[in-house]
Amino acid sequence: MNPSTSTESTRVAFKMKLKPGCEAEYKKRHDAIWPELSSLLKENGICDYSIFLDKETNTLFAIQKNNGIQGSQDLGKHPIVKKWWAYMADIMETNADQSPVTIPLSEVFFLA
Repeated sequence: MNPSTSTESTRVAFKMKLKPGCEAEYKKRHDAIWPELSSLLKENGICDYSIFLDKETNTLFAIQKNNGIQGSQDLGKHPIVKKWWAYMADIMETNADQSPVTIPLSEVFFLA
């Protein structure tokens, strides 16, 4: 199956944690997302990706719509993703491999 031509889509949500005082830097880095990272996500079927911040808790909530077979967290072996994780590691809670600590969220409501 070619991810860019798949007609089935899935939605995935997960949360991450931003370090205190890093909101502006997080937004700045994402406003200037690397073209090669953006292309990689799109090539793998991620067609809609939003991240929201709860300022009271520094919790990031990510929602992805995916027309492919992989979500962004499944691309962790790709060198571009590893480089992005390293770039973001100083402002987020991360695992030993510098990947962001992510916790999957369960959908409890959807209005189409």
